[in-house]
Amino acid sequence: MIQNKLWIGLLIGLLIPFVAYALLLMAYDYLDAMGWTSSTGFSDNFRQRTLGVVAICMNLIPLNILQRRRFNEAVRGLSVITVLYAIGWVIYFGGNLF
Repeated sequence: MIQNKLWIGLLIGLLIPFVAYALLLMAYDYLDAMGWTSSTGFSDNFRQRTLGVVAICMNLIPLNILQRRRFNEAVRGLSVITVLYAIGWVIYFGGNLF
């Protein structure tokens, strides 16, 4: 049972993007091995950037669930981690975007 605690939101916010990134990377590698993907015409780190932002966006699913249950403290923790991930993403990939 999920509790309305700040640390629960922090933990969920930390784990979901890591797991999502790993699963998406494995899926991309599988599709690449089958020859279904191509990296021509894209920048060098396009795959990393895209998978990173999609993994961060995966936090929206538990965020919506926690909001519907009115677990405000857990939502706060999840939101803080998501914003920190987004800031880190912009810092890491910002030079390639602008």
